[in-house]
Amino acid sequence: MKNTNTTTSGSSKLDRKTIERNRRIHMKALCFKLVSIIPSKYLKPTKDMLSQQDQLDLAATYIKHLRERIEKLKGEKEQAMNTMRSNSNQNNDRIFNIGSQLPLLEIRDLGSGIEVMLISGLNKNFMLYEIISVLEEEGAEVVTANFSTVADKIFYTVHAQVKISRVGVEPTRVYQRLQELIAPPEMWEYIS
Repeated sequence: MKNTNTTTSGSSKLDRKTIERNRRIHMKALCFKLVSIIPSKYLKPTKDMLSQQDQLDLAATYIKHLRERIEKLKGEKEQAMNTMRSNSNQNNDRIFNIGSQLPLLEIRDLGSGIEVMLISGLNKNFMLYEIISVLEEEGAEVVTANFSTVADKIFYTVHAQVKISRVGVEPTRVYQRLQELIAPPEMWEYIS
């Protein structure tokens, strides 16, 4: 009987040693993996000479740095969103209070592209393809064209990009041609 107990206790010690050795090997591999993903600018030049505790301390410092950076970026994002919201509210007020100024044309030069925004009343009849034709004749390729109706206004938005980059698209020329197409000159507003 003593033999089986001794064998059982001996094998359980061996099992515990094996389990502990495997755990240590696994932890060492995890520490190595953790240190390997830390950018080299955060590591000291003697990376191989650092103890495991030092490596973990460096990882903790790097994680704290990332958290601080995330908080800073969240603050900047919130500030930018607030600025955008206030600008959007001002634009919405301007757009929805135009009434007698319809149709309203806005053209934005985006460098390698152009954005045309047109707001008209329900009683003004013109076709979206006419705007697209003007853009294509001026050397732009239409990427997207959308329209939506809100209350008694129709909102048209056309995004186009330059077909040939060295030639480009002249926003003032596009504006003049669209102006002639849609309404008398005194009713238009140009924003570049």
